[in-house]
Amino acid sequence: MDLKLGDVQTTALIPVAIKANETKRKNARIKDFKAVEIIEKTGIDTKPYDKFFSHEGVVARTIMMDRQLKGIIEKNPETVVVNVAAGFDDRFSRVDNGKILWFDLDLPDSIEVRKKFFEEKDRVTMIAGDALKNSWCNIVKEKIDSSCKPVIIAEGLFMYFTLEQITAFLTLIKENFPNGGLLVAEQNPKMLANNTDKHDVVKNTNAKFLSGTDSAQEIADLVNGFMVIEEHSFHEETRKHTIRGKIFACLMPKMNNRWATFEW
Repeated sequence: MDLKLGDVQTTALIPVAIKANETKRKNARIKDFKAVEIIEKTGIDTKPYDKFFSHEGVVARTIMMDRQLKGIIEKNPETVVVNVAAGFDDRFSRVDNGKILWFDLDLPDSIEVRKKFFEEKDRVTMIAGDALKNSWCNIVKEKIDSSCKPVIIAEGLFMYFTLEQITAFLTLIKENFPNGGLLVAEQNPKMLANNTDKHDVVKNTNAKFLSGTDSAQEIADLVNGFMVIEEHSFHEETRKHTIRGKIFACLMPKMNNRWATFEW
């Protein structure tokens, strides 16, 4: 199957390849049968997209961000979630409680491909749009209560944005959802910015890292009104599973991606 994706959108093949391969392992730490289906139907060679450090990072962020979102949903069973740069992500099926409202947002070419494998449901809407433009916000606002405080997920996104674009994104969600909300976002370290050729799998795509930070506070400081609730390195999870993960965490504590929850 020919998948027509842009340079950055092609990076969505990285997590789907890793999740598929991990799912098929005997003692799989995560299970994503939709990822297995996608890889089998497309015949994609996963080797360029699945190397040790990226594999462990994707598994860690999946475990950690799923856990975070489940905790948020437990406190608010009718949570509204907007999954920005959704790619082939199937997080809805892993966290759904039967009540949440979910939006998967990505660029038109990505959504076109996504629709080959995913179907919209009563509580799941796919939106083809630019994360930096108002159109997706308007679609979400049409379907939610005006007092709603949404949860925005930005996984595998900010590293492909400049700091100016991240600022524009934060401003956009703050202005469109003035009652506040939560942002759960992944960030990569500064030393990876402009060094895409050093990354074990992204170097096999045409995408480029455009920014990096050393702390979530750097993101919060971009726009007034954002506050860091918590921040965690993927090392916290990767060091639990392999010797290499433990060594990497000890020798290069800042050389890994992180996720943080922000409130506005």
